[in-house]
Order: sequence, then structure tokens, then C-alpha cells
Amino acid sequence: MTEEMGAGIPEGRSRSASKTQKAPQAQKSRNQGPRLTGWRKELWDWAKALIIAAAIVLLLKAFVFQLSTVKKISMEPTLHEDEWLFVNKIALRLGSLDRGDVVIFKDPSVGEDPEYLVKRVIGIPGDQLEIRGGELYVNGTLKVESYTDVKIEDGDFGPTTVSPGHYFVMGDNRHQHASKDSRAFKEVPEELIQGRADMIVWPISRIKKL
Repeated sequence: MTEEMGAGIPEGRSRSASKTQKAPQAQKSRNQGPRLTGWRKELWDWAKALIIAAAIVLLLKAFVFQLSTVKKISMEPTLHEDEWLFVNKIALRLGSLDRGDVVIFKDPSVGEDPEYLVKRVIGIPGDQLEIRGGELYVNGTLKVESYTDVKIEDGDFGPTTVSPGHYFVMGDNRHQHASKDSRAFKEVPEELIQGRADMIVWPISRIKKL
């Protein structure tokens, strides 16, 4: 008899030891319960992936970005109706806005259920603004606005100084009565600004950075 056969161990004791070893394995199988197999497992994996993806998207939309659709013509020729904008919602948290930024904000002239407007930041806190002879002056200097295609047709305005924590906004469409902006509802408080529009994302032919 060779050593591989376990010489010297009684037969009865060997069987008992085998049963003892199998017992924990059986208990472990019972604790785990039934396992999903085949198409059920694949369906559950897809469901988990979709749930996680949806949760991530909701968190990003709440704190990081959103998509906004352009309505009306107040931002032509830069933006046109039905274009989709990628709106950066953490721009204000990471730093202040700059002149020339395009922002989405709640209309400050409407109390309950205000609509969202898209305009360009013309003046930041502390700036002195004046519209004279169809031209915009910022801190006494003529502002060359490459994003417009006509002089300001709504007459003179100001001078006015932008208050701390506020922004002066205007639409790029400078034709008469084409834009409802800070010339009508004054400055926009920072807390009403939802984010900075960074890109046109739809239609594909109009994709570009703002």
C-alpha cells in the first residue's frame, strides 16, 4: 500500500471527516439563496447599469450642467430659435462671470413662475455703462462688439453703475424692441443666474463654442 492511500487512518473516521468538511459548504449554499442565471442575470446587470447611469445624469444636471433651448430672437445673430445650449452650472461656484459671457437666468421682472432668459453679460460689478449714439461705452471706453450686426437702435441709456453681486445683461440683437434685458429690468442679481452657456450643441451644423 502506498502513502497516497492514507495508511493508518481507520475507514470510519475518514468518512466522518468527509461529512464534516462538506457541512460548511452546504450551509454556505443555503445562505446565498438562489442565483440568477442566463437572461435573468443579464437583465439584472443591465438594470443596475441603467439605474447608476440615471443617478449620475441627475446629479450632473442638478449641480454641473443642463441643456437649454433658445426661444425668440433676442440673441441673433449669435443664437437662433430652437438651438440647444450646453449650460455650465458651476461657472459661478468656481469664479465670477466675465464680460462677454452668455448666461441663462430667471427673468427678474416676473414674480411667480418666471421664464428663463438668455443674454450676454455687458457689465460686471463696479462697471459704469452708457449707451450713447447707438454705441456702448464701458467705463468710459467705446466697446467694440463683434457679436452684433447693427448699432443699438433703442436710444440712449445711462450712465449707470453695476452694483456688487449683480450683472448688466443685453441681447445681441440690437434692433429696436428686439431684446428685453437690463435696460428694462435693470441689473440681474447673481442668485438668479443659472449658469453660463458654453456651447451650441444642436443642430449639428451649428455646433460651436460660445
